[in-house]
Amino acid sequence: MHSKITEFSELINKDLFEYFDNCLEDYKVIFDSMRYSVENGGKRVRPLLTLLFCDACGGDVKKALPVADAVEYIHSYSLIHDDLPCMDNDDFRRGKPSNHKVYGEAFALLAGDGLLTAAFERITDLYKAGLYSAEVAVNAVSVLSHLAGSRGMIGGQVIDLLNEDNADADIDSLMLMDNLKTGALIEAACVLGCVVAEADEGKIEAARKFAQNTGLAFQIKDDILDVTSTLEKLGKMVGSDEQNGKSTYVTLLGVEKCQKLVEELTQEAMKALGVFENNEALIEYAEYLSKREY
Repeated sequence: MHSKITEFSELINKDLFEYFDNCLEDYKVIFDSMRYSVENGGKRVRPLLTLLFCDACGGDVKKALPVADAVEYIHSYSLIHDDLPCMDNDDFRRGKPSNHKVYGEAFALLAGDGLLTAAFERITDLYKAGLYSAEVAVNAVSVLSHLAGSRGMIGGQVIDLLNEDNADADIDSLMLMDNLKTGALIEAACVLGCVVAEADEGKIEAARKFAQNTGLAFQIKDDILDVTSTLEKLGKMVGSDEQNGKSTYVTLLGVEKCQKLVEELTQEAMKALGVFENNEALIEYAEYLSKREY
């Protein structure tokens, strides 16, 4: 693994939890619930992409850390809500009981709400402290709110719910859903790294292209792992898509064709990185994501 990937991962894991330290004892439970899901690690794909793109643009990754935190808070909130009985009704996340299995549905719901609003608080607090210009802060909030909202990640979740028990969904429908549900927040993470580095529009568009290809490859790989991995490796129940009667890339194309598509999309993503002089770590990380086993 490239040394920057290791270094930036360590920075993220040190910085993510400061927000939860200052809380009143009267309602500490909500911060404990929020921390529980953020601490329950995962791969930190999105905040890491924020730092990698900031670095590739020649920016200061320490200035990008609050924005990277914000992306991870939103990702964590989406997983808390996704696991709720009214959504996917999953009991496990990353090998541990889902938030609502530990704190109950009400506190899980509020923890997700808390993480969503904390994301924007994190960005604006650092603007008020003088870390960003007003233009950078506004652009960051605009990108994140658009791609995490009803025209992005939430819109994709809605399509997913509408497709429940639909074994006849076609490839185009799946791609639309995943470009929003999974790809939009990955796009936000990549673009935000460029925004904080005050990169030009050419680099921002290249980051979008990378993210769109990587995001789709990421979801197809998830579908592959849902039928080829185990609970121990994946940290959540496997085979759930089949049990829920969902149409997936694997049910439509088969594992072999899906893996080939992951490789093709990854190659397209890496082509977009040509505009960045400092792109070695990003290329290595894209390859790692395409070959991951969990």
